[in-house]
Amino acid sequence: MDHFALKDGVMHAEDVPLPLIAEAVGTPVYVYSRATLERHARVFREALDGVPDKLIAFAVKSNPNLAVLRVLQQQGMGADVVSVGEMRRALAAGIAPEMIVFSGVGKTAAEMAAALDARIGQFNIESEEEGVELAEIAAARGLTAQCTLRINPDVDAGTHDKISTGKADNKFGVPISEAGQIFGKLAGLPGVNLRGVAVHIGSQLADLAPLEAAFLKLGELMRALRGAGHDVTHVDLGGGLGVPYRVGEVLPAPAEYGAMVARVTKDWGVKLIFEPGRVIAGNAGVLLTRVVRVKRGIKDPFVIVDAAMNDLARPALYGAYHHFEAVEPRGARMTANIVGPICETGDTFAMGRECDALEAGDLAVFRTAGAYGATMASSYNSRGFVAEALVDGDRFAVVADRIEAGAIMDAERVPEWLA
Repeated sequence: MDHFALKDGVMHAEDVPLPLIAEAVGTPVYVYSRATLERHARVFREALDGVPDKLIAFAVKSNPNLAVLRVLQQQGMGADVVSVGEMRRALAAGIAPEMIVFSGVGKTAAEMAAALDARIGQFNIESEEEGVELAEIAAARGLTAQCTLRINPDVDAGTHDKISTGKADNKFGVPISEAGQIFGKLAGLPGVNLRGVAVHIGSQLADLAPLEAAFLKLGELMRALRGAGHDVTHVDLGGGLGVPYRVGEVLPAPAEYGAMVARVTKDWGVKLIFEPGRVIAGNAGVLLTRVVRVKRGIKDPFVIVDAAMNDLARPALYGAYHHFEAVEPRGARMTANIVGPICETGDTFAMGRECDALEAGDLAVFRTAGAYGATMASSYNSRGFVAEALVDGDRFAVVADRIEAGAIMDAERVPEWLA
């Protein structure tokens, strides 16, 4: 459920008509709903009522906007981060250091040092080499890094290849066949407290079976580690739960996921860590855009909007689907190609899509754009960076300014020897 709906023929975000935001902020602009973020956080938390000891750490990479993070911090969420920049955002949003988990396969020495100095709660170690380096950095500071070892369980999540992270040929984690040996090596190093294991097999999962298979493998490994004399107190189960992008699409509900987790882990005796991202933020945002013009095509017309692949990259990167609809539908329908203005054929959101009939100047939205939207934006074609707004009931605020192309150019320099 989200809080974007037609009221008197005009789409609103909660109680704010979207044309009001377009007039005040311009387009394109991401619009987030506070009520939707809060509802999704609450539903996910309640789905895990059967897990007695847990930390829910929002995957900051899905939406790192400070206002979004503050809303989720107020809902009791921690943060899963994959860079020192994301860590600093989480801290700036008020998330306690001990509720921050640092994941990611390419942590630099400087990032690990900064995270140690910030006293974050946990590092998810991705390799033996990373663990050795982290131990050295921590020991030199007189600190002990709280860690889990990320396992690659060789489970196919059944999702897009570019967002799959749990197969043997993916870059993440250590092979489960070598996990016991690597765990033993790292557990004896000064500077680290290797207290558990972690797994994350991919994003936008539409089936719980791959997750359960990965968790069962992790449970077997946990028992083997304990049998070898290791103390396992924490297990990070990652994220990946999918959201519906298409009208009528049905995916596993958080309650189903929570019931599966409670059943599989009931005798583990550990603190469980979860890293939801898309399932919290995805349907809490839309990308509001304006039609530039409608151009005749050989078969279907081209609806050219002012949002582009630099604003919403997922269709160009993954062939991703985003439902597209008019802000003020007139009742008529059309079949059209929905495209942006960038000089790339890849700047195409949909081909042959049935949608509301649209004319130049009309407003429209791409739905389910609250995750992996603005955070993946670029300034390609010197278009600048898209703005973001947060709605709260009958009020809204700009929570990320539009960064115009001129401001980006102002940061560039022509050296004297080219003058």
